Amino acid sequence: MSMLLTMLDAFDDLPQARALREHTYRALGDTVVDVGCGSGRAVGELAARGVRAIGVDLDPTMIETAVERWPAGEFHVADATALPLDDGSVTGYRADKVLHVLAEPERAVVEARRVLAGNGRAVLVGQDWDTFVIDSDDPELTRTLVHARADGMPNPRVARRYRNLLLDNGFVDVTVEVHTIVWTDAACLPVLATLGEGAWFDDQAARARDNRLFVAIPIFLASGTRAG
Repeated sequence: MSMLLTMLDAFDDLPQARALREHTYRALGDTVVDVGCGSGRAVGELAARGVRAIGVDLDPTMIETAVERWPAGEFHVADATALPLDDGSVTGYRADKVLHVLAEPERAVVEARRVLAGNGRAVLVGQDWDTFVIDSDDPELTRTLVHARADGMPNPRVARRYRNLLLDNGFVDVTVEVHTIVWTDAACLPVLATLGEGAWFDDQAARARDNRLFVAIPIFLASGTRAG
């Protein structure tokens, strides 16, 4: 299993993350595309509600995993900016933890508007990669590590732009919420291992063993209705 999949599973298994996913499913209607679907968990959960759920991911390995885990699901390897869907063919659009990896996230939002029917709902979910709150004996190094990790991706701060991306690309009634995920155990260590190593990581691992780990990650959820 890839490190990315291990991290996604660890995150998605958190009770707080499950509750947040449930929240994102509201009012998406009966036909939903989940863009950047990863291992397909949202597609499986939506399908269990009687929704026609379509999962799309650019990574063929992720789609293979999704098909294996959710054999009744509908999955496609495709780019978020070129979805294999007809104009106005879905009632709901969901992009969870995906826009930060896109060089031009606005193109994905334009594509969301294209595939949504009139009054369809779009939901954008994800963290601002500059905003990891980590208790550490070396706050300056921690800040440096968090920012270095953020700077290694195309759009680490896109979550703070979600509202404007929706407003600028044909969506109305746009709202934004913040839901904070809190980690206090070793389940977070695979995520922290992507930030730093050596003595810094050893300190975090020791904190986990001693029940003293604290990591908080604000997750931004923006939603809007397709105008017209």
